This record gives sequence, structure tokens and C-alpha cells, in this order.
Amino acid sequence: MDSGTKVKKGAAGRRSGGGPKKKPVSRSVKSGLQFPVGRIGRYLKKGRYSKRVGTGAPVYLAAVLEYLAAEVLELAGNAARDNKKNRIIPRHVLLAVRNDEELGTLLKGVTIAHGGVLPNINPILLPKKSEKAASTTKTPKSPSKATKSPKKS
Repeated sequence: MDSGTKVKKGAAGRRSGGGPKKKPVSRSVKSGLQFPVGRIGRYLKKGRYSKRVGTGAPVYLAAVLEYLAAEVLELAGNAARDNKKNRIIPRHVLLAVRNDEELGTLLKGVTIAHGGVLPNINPILLPKKSEKAASTTKTPKSPSKATKSPKKS
């Protein structure tokens, strides 16, 4: 080798070739999720939940959170539609969560602000149907034509 020519080391690949720069693709787009995978990964690292965080952990957690949010929003939207409303309010979220068995157990100890309570009346407090009222409803008000005696002319 000649001492006058210098060989550049490193920077191999795209930079030295001068090819077109690729547009960066987020991990949320790669995984097909709406929730931010990078942000969740950052929270996992900064939260000090463990010394190391794998590359798949934030993707998995984002997918789980997105699924739960979609489930709650779907049920709350149905509750809003049942109440003839177009906008979901905290009351609809509470009705959706408490009426669903699995979400109810997951969010058992959670209080939803401005959600209220489920409509519930203890059966003991309801008025009892008396036998007299039940028997009067069973008998017809007017006798049928078949039981009438024929008219004599």
C-alpha cells in the first residue's frame, strides 16, 4: 500500500454508498398497534420494574392495553346507545364494566369518578303480589258467549 492513499474505515453501508435514506418506521406501525410501543418501553425502563427489559415486552404490553381499551370502549358505546346518547360519559363506562363479568372482576376495587352505582333494588323491598290480586287478574272481566244461556223466543 502506498502511504499517500488513506483508506476510510467504518461508515460502511448506506452512507458511503450514498443511497436514498429510508423513512423510519415506528414499532407501533411494525406491530400494527395504535398504542405507542416506544413510550411504553420507555416507561418500563424508567419505572425500574426490572434491571433489563426485553424487546418484545413493550409490544406485548401495548397490545394488551389496546385490547382492554377497545373492549371497554365497545361496551361503553353499547351502553351509551342503549341510553339513546351519542357521547360516552363516565356513567356508560361504569355500566359497561360492572355488567361485564370479566371486566368487573378485573376492576373490582376501582372507583370510576361520576359513574354512580348500578341500579339495584333488593327483592325484599319490592311489593309482594297478593293472592287476591293474582286471582282477579286470572278471571275474565266479562263471561264468554259460550257460557251464556241461549235466549228463548
